[in-house]
Amino acid sequence: MTTAGREAKVVLVDIEGTTTSISFVHDVLFPYARKNVEKFLNDSWSDGETKQIVQDLQQVPQFAEYKATLSAPSAEANVALIAHFVRHLITKNLKITPMKTLQGLIWAKGYENGELKGHVYEDVPAAFQAWRNAGLRIGVYSSGSVAAQKLIFAHSIEGDLLTHLTAHFDTHVGHKQDKQSYTNISKSLGEEPQQILFLTDIPGEAAAARAAGLQAIILQRPGNAALSVDQKNSFEVIPDFTLLSLQLPKN
Repeated sequence: MTTAGREAKVVLVDIEGTTTSISFVHDVLFPYARKNVEKFLNDSWSDGETKQIVQDLQQVPQFAEYKATLSAPSAEANVALIAHFVRHLITKNLKITPMKTLQGLIWAKGYENGELKGHVYEDVPAAFQAWRNAGLRIGVYSSGSVAAQKLIFAHSIEGDLLTHLTAHFDTHVGHKQDKQSYTNISKSLGEEPQQILFLTDIPGEAAAARAAGLQAIILQRPGNAALSVDQKNSFEVIPDFTLLSLQLPKN
């Protein structure tokens, strides 16, 4: 099936490298979290939500590995220890769910005070509107927390795009290169997998989605990783959303 006149009931979009530049995530959001994590933890250390995140961070295997590298680690978790561990995870770009949750809370402060504006490519607003006009639902599946997803689109440089979105999924539903994650998403959406089109920049994610029965297209945005010849031959590849015309199934 070609991109022109492709049929689906739901468009499921990735964020980084698909709707939003990789450079925004790595050059703006990640450094902001690194800079502000210690202050955020200091200000909210006694809050129930932060306490749960700190507890969850200590349960991931990377925490024990990290503590083993320290010459004199604190016996009890404290702000400095957790802040340094989070910075370590950010540097390694490890997609650890409680760390992503914490990042989302830190970014919320930045969006709230105007220090952050979510980047989206200029073709995204028109595409979202066209897909909704055609009767499709739009969902998001990103390794960033659901809260962080909503912030990017609600406070985007193109205005509030959150109203276009009806479903959000993060790594609580499963890892993005795991077939079962897409099966879980299909069930949550109440749609047959073949009625869902997944848009991503990562071939491994596209392969997992397709293995679960979803349609999948790869975005080759500026700054995205180069694709091999085999990957280009295995998937449809488009440079942006302008070439993607979608409609509901006729039957």
